Amino acid sequence: MPERRDRRRPDPRVLESLDLEEHLASPAIKQRYVRAMFDVIAPRYDRFTRWFSFGMDAGWKQELLALAADAAPEAPVALDLACGTGDLTVGLVGAVPSGRVIGVDVSWEMLRQAALRSSNRQRSHVWCAGDMCDLPFPNASVDLVTAGYAVRNASSWTRALDEIVRVLRPGGLALTLEFFKPANALWRRTFLLYLSLAGRLYGWMWHRVPAVYGYVGPSVAHFVTESEFARALEARGLEVVTTRPKVLGGISIHLARKARAS
Repeated sequence: MPERRDRRRPDPRVLESLDLEEHLASPAIKQRYVRAMFDVIAPRYDRFTRWFSFGMDAGWKQELLALAADAAPEAPVALDLACGTGDLTVGLVGAVPSGRVIGVDVSWEMLRQAALRSSNRQRSHVWCAGDMCDLPFPNASVDLVTAGYAVRNASSWTRALDEIVRVLRPGGLALTLEFFKPANALWRRTFLLYLSLAGRLYGWMWHRVPAVYGYVGPSVAHFVTESEFARALEARGLEVVTTRPKVLGGISIHLARKARAS
């Protein structure tokens, strides 16, 4: 992983100066907010996902990894997009032990945490700085793409899906774990309210800046339902093999396969 020149600890107060709704509504500037936020939360990100999900996050990720182990070809090239601290990336090493695993993230602080996490492990994976909307990999060069809580955070989630399809080989697999807007209107309001209030509470408790985790609820509100996401995958030539909704559609795992060449 390239060395980061600026070693100063990110200041969480920078998020208070940015208009969240403005950044979520504009693909041109959304990445500025997302990168700043993840640089701030990187050291506590794993603890946050566990507490925020009431411990369910670990089980969801294990379910995704089990699907990867069952469906991936022998010795795959695997990308873990928006890899964060490397939770899924390192898990993929065990799920596809004969493969080559690459963790990709736009946040330098997340990549630094990932590198620290895996410093004492066998190096059967690498870390790469990169944007989901402009992946630094050739066409049809990857067998498996995983994305945990990732696509929603791209500057353009539809562009991120286009990039996933581009880098996948024919027959390649895309596995996502993501937040979605629940289809039921009453549950949607309740779910989004919980995400917003709990996120701001954690932001205040850990950083004295509610905006640090206040992003989660609004980002989901700007996203789609899990069935709309499945249709977007299919529109790009991916066959949705399975969907596994959680918490009444607020979370879902999607497994999709790119069509094989005729």
